[in-house]
Amino acid sequence: MATLSAVSSASWPNPNPSPNSAFLSQDSHHERNPAVQDRTSMRQSQRTDPSGDGDEDESFSSSPNHHTVRSSNSNLREVVSHSTSHVPSLLHVSFNQDHGCFAAGTDNGFRIYNCDPFREIFRRDFDHTGGIGVVEMLFRCNILALVGGGPEPQYPLNKVMIWDDHQSRCIGELSFRSEVRAVKLRRDRIIVVLEQKIFLYNFADLKLLHQIETIANPKGLCAVSQLTSSFVLVCPGLQKGQVRVEHYASRRTKFFTAHDSRLACFALTTDGQLLATASTKGTLVRIYNTSDGTLLQEVRRGADRAEVYSMAFSSNAQWLAVSSDKGTVHVFGLKVNSGSLGNDKSRSGSDANNAVTTSGSSLSFIKGVLPKYFSSEWSVAQFRLLEGSQYIVAFGHQKNTVVIVGMDGSFYRCQFDPVAGGEMTQLECHNFLKPEAAV
Repeated sequence: MATLSAVSSASWPNPNPSPNSAFLSQDSHHERNPAVQDRTSMRQSQRTDPSGDGDEDESFSSSPNHHTVRSSNSNLREVVSHSTSHVPSLLHVSFNQDHGCFAAGTDNGFRIYNCDPFREIFRRDFDHTGGIGVVEMLFRCNILALVGGGPEPQYPLNKVMIWDDHQSRCIGELSFRSEVRAVKLRRDRIIVVLEQKIFLYNFADLKLLHQIETIANPKGLCAVSQLTSSFVLVCPGLQKGQVRVEHYASRRTKFFTAHDSRLACFALTTDGQLLATASTKGTLVRIYNTSDGTLLQEVRRGADRAEVYSMAFSSNAQWLAVSSDKGTVHVFGLKVNSGSLGNDKSRSGSDANNAVTTSGSSLSFIKGVLPKYFSSEWSVAQFRLLEGSQYIVAFGHQKNTVVIVGMDGSFYRCQFDPVAGGEMTQLECHNFLKPEAAV
């Protein structure tokens, strides 16, 4: 059961502005949900309008409670902690929806970084040490979803705080009876993941739209598509290894068993048509058609068990990147992209197909005679990192580049050869907790 509260405000920054929609009209919303707590007594912060319509970094403003430094070389605003000697501990890292930025939750606040070129966009360091365990961005706008974390959480672990950085404060919150495991945002929806339940809310008025029960989901596994024309949500089902796919546009629900073992990680294409899954064994990654649950491709990460931390499709769904505790980021070529599911477009001339041809075992001609291992499809390109550390991966905006962010504070950008494959070339690396230090 969830309760919610929000500040009544005519300036609620609806991600899809409409002249007929306003956030949380106090009278109408109280009629819909009597559990709403009025928080209009909260001190109103001065809203700072960004200068310029097109500067992505100017979506954020600085709080009067922080020391603000403006870079002389750009419009970048950096918020500096009063205690500059403190090196924060990382609690969370995640990319935004287009993988152009990533967010970091620390034991005393949160920070937002641009991937290419790499730079810190802004930070919020709370005065009295407040840990942030989840930071979810909404593309590059001023709205973020925050959940407390660490030994001294800034907010309760069972609450999702909606932060408006134009106002430098929380403008709404969602409260639950158990800890929040993850939050996902779309321009029109807020998805909150608990241990065994998922709640879906309308972004414009925080109205509860749907509840989903899942098997125990301590990692908060959930993925959502980002196209406005279609809305696909993927989460664990009620059985081990089972996937549940919600097609909200067509009002269809699809269940299928992706693995015999428990799910460890999955990723969804932007349009929601392709799903990549990995189990707790971590040896195989499978790619499914979300519409009917058809297995389209299976690739092998390795022979030994591994914990898969992160997976990501490229924007054109030709490539899949995978990271695990083995310390190697793999890039796989995909035979089927989401654009070809609705028609029979051939990609025989594409880089991905050329790479896939060479990534299979040379013993594939005796497939069925030797164990499945020998006929597996292997990764096209690899990048070696420290074994045991946790890394998340995404594809960069430049062609054939991969961005890697580590829970040790490391940032890497590397490039792979789509035809020759092999070891990726490192383009840059940084320690984003100590920007001046080399990795």
